[in-house]
Amino acid sequence: MKDRSSQERDGKLASTKGHTRDWIRRTHDPVGLERVEAFFQGHGYAPHRHDTYAIGVTLAGVQSFKFRNARRYSLPGRVMVIHPDELHDGEAETSDGFLYRIAYIDPALLQAVLGGAGLPFFKHGITEDARLHRAVHALLSDIDSHCDLLERDDLLVDVAVGLQNAAEVQRSGYRGNFRTAQIAREYMNDDFGRAITLDDLAAVTGRDRWSLSRDFRHFFGTSPYRYLTMRRLDLARRLMLDGNPLSACAAMAGFADQSHMTRQFAKTYGLPPARWIKIVRNAA
Repeated sequence: MKDRSSQERDGKLASTKGHTRDWIRRTHDPVGLERVEAFFQGHGYAPHRHDTYAIGVTLAGVQSFKFRNARRYSLPGRVMVIHPDELHDGEAETSDGFLYRIAYIDPALLQAVLGGAGLPFFKHGITEDARLHRAVHALLSDIDSHCDLLERDDLLVDVAVGLQNAAEVQRSGYRGNFRTAQIAREYMNDDFGRAITLDDLAAVTGRDRWSLSRDFRHFFGTSPYRYLTMRRLDLARRLMLDGNPLSACAAMAGFADQSHMTRQFAKTYGLPPARWIKIVRNAA
């Protein structure tokens, strides 16, 4: 007998037959975790990069994406693992489209488990590791249910250990200073609407700015500037879904103007803001 999540998934698959509208469904999870279910026919996302891990499974169809100068294909049973700040796109390989679920996980959450170790890296962007697949499946099995903090942490331990055990390569032997990277991250989180420079972060942490920049990239997978931009985009998305005009979203999130926000949005999510809003609303 199929479990409830399998029955719901099969129902969604049936509903996509002949579907001509792309849609994205997002969950309201604790900070640092975003779970998404989406369906696309044809072209999905333009090349873009996140400051989070993107870890997902294809539920139906064939999901194709370019990653590290090669075309990759995700089929049911495999796990996609896109390291923070790695450029990738996404599209359907067949006319039926593809349905998938994915988790965007803040590297800081994984570092809470890894304890300052280098971030696990998968050079092919796809793995068939069974332990990791079980952990990711558990995280994504019922995205309609709210994930409280204790549950989130329990699931993330399994994912972090699965990533570490299945990793194909460690990207760097650089050790760095985990504490100063944490201080810089917390400083930006406190008020990401104001202008912040690398010199500001160096003054706060007591670390020279170039070493601090390397520390931040090593432990959190992205640069301080990209991290700050992403926090502004997170706020902008929330404001957009609340119905605010794009110009107001840009101003309230700390961008110079709407054009600046739009450029950064497309670079990060592979979609312009107006199309992203439309696709999210298609799932309603």
